[in-house]
Amino acid sequence: MDDGYRKHVVVVGGGFGGLQTAKSLARANVDVTLIDRRNFHLFQPLLYQVATGGLSPANIAAPIRSIFRRQKNVSVVLGDVLDVNPQAQTVSVNLQTSNRLESVRESIAYDFLVVAAGSTNTYFGNDQFESVAPGLKSIEDATEIRKRVLSAFEAAEITDDPKRKQRLLTFVVVGAGPTGVEIAGAIAELARHTLLHDFRNISPEESRVIIIDASARVLAGFKEKLSLKAEQSLTQLEIELQFNTRVKNIQPQFVTVIKDDHTSRIETETVIWAAGVAGVALGKRIALAAGVKCDRSGRVPVEPTLNIHGYPNLFVIGDLAHCENAEGELLPGVAPVAIQQGNYVGNVIRRKVSATISTDDPKPFAYKDRGQLATIGRSAAIADLGKFEFYGFSAWLLWLFIHILSLAKFQNRVLVFFQWAFNYLTFNRSARLITEAGNGSDLRGSVGLDANTLTADDEQPEQSQRH
Repeated sequence: MDDGYRKHVVVVGGGFGGLQTAKSLARANVDVTLIDRRNFHLFQPLLYQVATGGLSPANIAAPIRSIFRRQKNVSVVLGDVLDVNPQAQTVSVNLQTSNRLESVRESIAYDFLVVAAGSTNTYFGNDQFESVAPGLKSIEDATEIRKRVLSAFEAAEITDDPKRKQRLLTFVVVGAGPTGVEIAGAIAELARHTLLHDFRNISPEESRVIIIDASARVLAGFKEKLSLKAEQSLTQLEIELQFNTRVKNIQPQFVTVIKDDHTSRIETETVIWAAGVAGVALGKRIALAAGVKCDRSGRVPVEPTLNIHGYPNLFVIGDLAHCENAEGELLPGVAPVAIQQGNYVGNVIRRKVSATISTDDPKPFAYKDRGQLATIGRSAAIADLGKFEFYGFSAWLLWLFIHILSLAKFQNRVLVFFQWAFNYLTFNRSARLITEAGNGSDLRGSVGLDANTLTADDEQPEQSQRH
């Protein structure tokens, strides 16, 4: 089916799903426009390392244009998608200009649209918590958390009030999923190893790190045996675990929680939110325009072929998609799902353009679950690989290996490898910088990455990523 016209594919989002879609169309007779409000791809699974001073933001980010430098059929547009008109097959984009006071709105026509805009933090109706309990979805979130954690130690060093000192050295993480467990473990190691000899008037190793979760155990998505092993590793790090506990209120100096109808209060000035994500607002606008209804988490329902019902050329993938497997179970919002969905959609588009399949008969998407990993701390992780499950040092090495290989650019892999090796040998976390939120000043300080092309001004709705 070659009439001389090259189909136009628009991809919204530079996360794992969007990147994989564009890559899978490298040899297709199409032109691809990838739109993102940021000019870099962010490897979100390692954001917690930025938040605790283990890595610099530039270590886990790569300019999108650099990624597609050799793929000539891909054009990158820096802008924010405002609306989608599935009937007219157009995307409305607010383009970024050198003068942020200007607003340049442009309509881009498409033959195929792939929306992989990702997710954002959700506070389950308590949006007032956001200012005192930041989540971890962007570089700005990570540098803000890093500032709050390190500033707490600095403030504790100079205060003469023992009650405030205790409050400053208490860190609360809401959520016992992979993100919550990882950041709690990293804060505990920061206090008990890295900062051990850095202060004169406080003992950082006496810090309290508390995980609060409404479920009965940590890492509830893993098998119970592995979950218990993770709990043992957290206990060895002296992290306090409060299960079957709900957060009632969060204020600048305390958290109020409820357990068994009993209300108690935790004095703290540092709270980190890791309790859930929801689809970005664009999903609701697309669903409304297409005549479908989002689920409770703001995800867009899609057909087994990942397109919206009635629109075979409009695909939604990754965290923003409500996609079920053959058993009717919702697919998790993890990186492997987004990557496989991006590859699937790219193949469907390529075959439709080449007329090897008709417009309405692609096979349903089938997710191949290759297992999951979670790290708790130094030399401690759990791995569930289906028939094989293990924990401890071997699982931690596997976690390191997979995460390094998953980074977008070779130079990022080299930087992270040597940084982790240095951290492991010295117990040091060299990126312990207190910067203003949104400043991103340390983006330009990492050797080996074209960091001067990175920006740090807007929120990045990225894919939730977990291996």
